[in-house]
Amino acid sequence: MQTALPKDLLNTTTGQVADEILRNCVHCGFCNATCPTYQLTGDELDGPRGRIYQIKQVLEGKTPTERNRLHLDRCLTCRACETTCPSGVDYHLLLDTGREIIEERLPRRLPERMLRRALRLVLPWPARFTPLLRAGQLVRPLLPAAFRQRIPARHRAAPVSTSINHARTMLLLDGCVQPALAPQINAATRRVLDALGINTLVAKNAGCCGALSQHLSATDEAQAFIRNNIDAWWPAIEQGAEAIIVTASGCAPMVKDYGRLLAETDYADKAARVSALARDISEVIEIDTAEQVLGRSDSGQKVAFHSPCTLQHGQGINGVVERLLTRLGYMLTPVMDSHLCCGSAGTYSILQPGMAGVLRDNKLEALQGGKPDLIATANIGCLMHMENHAEVPVKHWIELLETLIPNTGKKP
Repeated sequence: MQTALPKDLLNTTTGQVADEILRNCVHCGFCNATCPTYQLTGDELDGPRGRIYQIKQVLEGKTPTERNRLHLDRCLTCRACETTCPSGVDYHLLLDTGREIIEERLPRRLPERMLRRALRLVLPWPARFTPLLRAGQLVRPLLPAAFRQRIPARHRAAPVSTSINHARTMLLLDGCVQPALAPQINAATRRVLDALGINTLVAKNAGCCGALSQHLSATDEAQAFIRNNIDAWWPAIEQGAEAIIVTASGCAPMVKDYGRLLAETDYADKAARVSALARDISEVIEIDTAEQVLGRSDSGQKVAFHSPCTLQHGQGINGVVERLLTRLGYMLTPVMDSHLCCGSAGTYSILQPGMAGVLRDNKLEALQGGKPDLIATANIGCLMHMENHAEVPVKHWIELLETLIPNTGKKP
């Protein structure tokens, strides 16, 4: 693709990266074939190729319009297009740049700004989010069904008692909303890793990974979260922690990207080290060891595995969880169009509820088509988005492994 970005933009790292990404695009349109929003609307401007053209025009100096913003806002950042692209176009990086520039040149209307600001002021901060969630859960039984479905049911986790004498130690990202929404996920993770001979540490001051702010074009805010996490994790890293485990696949790509995001700052070396240590939980559980230690399930459960976009497209982890669950005795049911997004996509289900709802219903139809006993996923956002609308329970896959730990007394 030929470009004509202004010189002042080309003199910046952002401009140079954007120019290279644009030049890699060959207009083939393969990306549209796997784009969830293009499949729903059939509008070229709602597909990756159309969005690339719009971003290119804005970068070259064209005044952005509300129509440009609409089509960029509709993007889920699911990155299915990147998996499909034969030219290796880093679409998500270009999208972040395009959204930022449009935010600068075309301020949003006040109600939109207020909503996005409220999300950034509440969701990344457990001390603010948890009390609001608990209040909603308290009155949830009294609400009409339509409103009740919007508030997740409360999940509880028993206190975790694990050994601290294993030879291996890893850090565990607790996250921002997950401890309040589904504390059982990281509790199960700690128990499973303990059974596998791994200590887990949760750094007291670590918090939000920064993805929410990054995707809402608040890059300075995102970098503040990143620096905070690096500072919180660094003592354990210096003492030999071999990995930083992330159980929310929506957070893992962000942590793995810390090195790039802080490459031009005084945190560059530390951020690169953290990125190198970041692992999705599926990357640290060896199948043979798990089978030997945990054994196999005799429950006969049929499981539909929902592979989140952030797992399969964002991290390129495909088939790993499926193979693990199969080896451990679970029967996986077929899932049509497994590459398509469920519509959660961070704050997308809040900001684009109509399109997110259609995508969720389509995904649940595909997941439940094989008549599973439960749905397993790898991301808290996907779990919450589907849970109140699914016909069967929705769990994080690590919870299935917890039921296999010898002498836990837990049931599948």
